[in-house]
Amino acid sequence: MSTVAPLPADAPESVSRDPAFRHYWFARLCTTIGYQIFTVAVGWQMYDLTRDAFMLGMVGLVQFLPSIVLILMSGHVADRFDRRVIVRTCQGLEAVLAISMALASFTGWINRDYIFVFVALMGACRAFETPTLQALLPSVVTPKALPRAIALASSAAQTAIIIGPALGGFAYVAGPGVVYSIAGVLFAIAAVLVASLKLRQPAARLTAPVSIKTVFAGFTYIRSHPILLGAVSLDMFAVLLGGATALLPIYARDILHTGPWGLGLLRSSPAIGALVMALWLSRHPLNRRVGRVMFGAVALFGAATMVFGISQWLPLSMGALVVLGASDMISVVVRQTLVQLDTPDDMRGRVGAVNSVFIGASNQLGEFESGVTAAWLGPVGAVLLGGIGTILVVGAWMRLFPALASRDRLHEHVGVAR
Repeated sequence: MSTVAPLPADAPESVSRDPAFRHYWFARLCTTIGYQIFTVAVGWQMYDLTRDAFMLGMVGLVQFLPSIVLILMSGHVADRFDRRVIVRTCQGLEAVLAISMALASFTGWINRDYIFVFVALMGACRAFETPTLQALLPSVVTPKALPRAIALASSAAQTAIIIGPALGGFAYVAGPGVVYSIAGVLFAIAAVLVASLKLRQPAARLTAPVSIKTVFAGFTYIRSHPILLGAVSLDMFAVLLGGATALLPIYARDILHTGPWGLGLLRSSPAIGALVMALWLSRHPLNRRVGRVMFGAVALFGAATMVFGISQWLPLSMGALVVLGASDMISVVVRQTLVQLDTPDDMRGRVGAVNSVFIGASNQLGEFESGVTAAWLGPVGAVLLGGIGTILVVGAWMRLFPALASRDRLHEHVGVAR
């Protein structure tokens, strides 16, 4: 068990009542809801068109590849230009893409290849938006409030992940075009909120000329800090193996024998656990033994994945996913706080871009891995293998990164601008 420090009664309110943080929080809420319902529609529509688990895996791969191709450019742009402009531009483009998919669905010319094109373009936008939005947060709140702000910002994402899939699942009854239209409106609202965001302190700008050294600085910084390298790579490999979200349409239709509404509930279940945990951590931030707590949480993630894999009862499957989401949120908050606090402000974009690729690998590339293994072993075998692999990764990483395992406090090292 971790030791937590009591939070002063007015501390969370001092963050949540800050107008700038509210704008940031609601912008993140809207953009994440939009992306979640977009993802639900894409997954169900693709499976309706192909009935092929491998194609579901390919959707994840196509979403992930742009972040790999654009990683160096996106991080450099985030450190050199106004991060608010970058984020709102990406969200505006995402709104255009979602509306275009709605029109394609309404007119009936959507097919597998068009879906891949739109998903790739959406992935390119998010390759710039995600690291930039994360790097923007330290300019919205004070360094002291950052751990609680990260937990509250994560609660926005998890609230969206609860609302989004359920909304997408129920709206899909009216057709995928309706779902894509809702996503487009939400992306547009997020862009307006970011455009009106006022910063507490200006972000440090990268002024050095573009060079090989500055372009690869994010990789260099993470590689030279074993705690950061261990934290982000643990998440990548563990969730890559244990992620089963790409197979939820198969579980909903063929194993749990439910429909789009059931898929929405399954996709929302991890976020229910994650939201409860995020709110708890915003009131009771981890104070001691954060490294061991992170490893324990990832091991629990693997065990919950295995329970989900063998379940044939919808309530049990949802319960396993709730536990999975709660344990993952502990890992997310620890990792994101370490990345933000241990990184200088003028490097947060480049380090955040590298971190986003690790996150993308654990999600989109994990979906590809799940789709491929499901095609070979069946969905149950694929999920069980992934859960076992996650637990094995935890044991290996505790030996490979002893500094992370022995990390006591989040605030031991604070990045200084350079």
